[in-house]
Amino acid sequence: MPAALTPEQEADAILAMHDGRLAPAMAVVSGQFTVIQGRSQLLLTLATITLTITGFSGPRIAASGPEARWLMGGGLVLVLAGVLVLLAGLRIRWSTQFAGATARDTIAATIRYRNGKTRGYFVHMGLIGAGIAFYVGAVIAYLVTGDSAVATAASASPTHATSSHAGP
Repeated sequence: MPAALTPEQEADAILAMHDGRLAPAMAVVSGQFTVIQGRSQLLLTLATITLTITGFSGPRIAASGPEARWLMGGGLVLVLAGVLVLLAGLRIRWSTQFAGATARDTIAATIRYRNGKTRGYFVHMGLIGAGIAFYVGAVIAYLVTGDSAVATAASASPTHATSSHAGP
């Protein structure tokens, strides 16, 4: 695998592809921001689905046993942390705000910003991916123990006990 280019080297390469013209070179880097945004949107959708499913089936899964509770709790914490990292990275800086003394300086500054966004993307991808993995572990724990653990817990609960007292 070749060594990563510095932002300045990458700027030189992009400018060389476009005969030193700034506008088409900036269009290349701007297109890369679109990729990061699209993938971040996908991760946010996955996080939303996870949280929505938890609202519907989470209590039943958590009632199936301590493993499911811990895995679901850990998964939710990780997914929420990933969402917070994602939201923190939503700050906007327009490509026109990267004006440098030269075309190379402008492109290099934009690439540095893109690299920061890419690092943030990998962090929230890791957090959301790990959270979903924990959540899937909770579902598996539920499937292994089944509803019998939920039914046993419900029947042992004092609120579900029947009373033979007919009243006054």
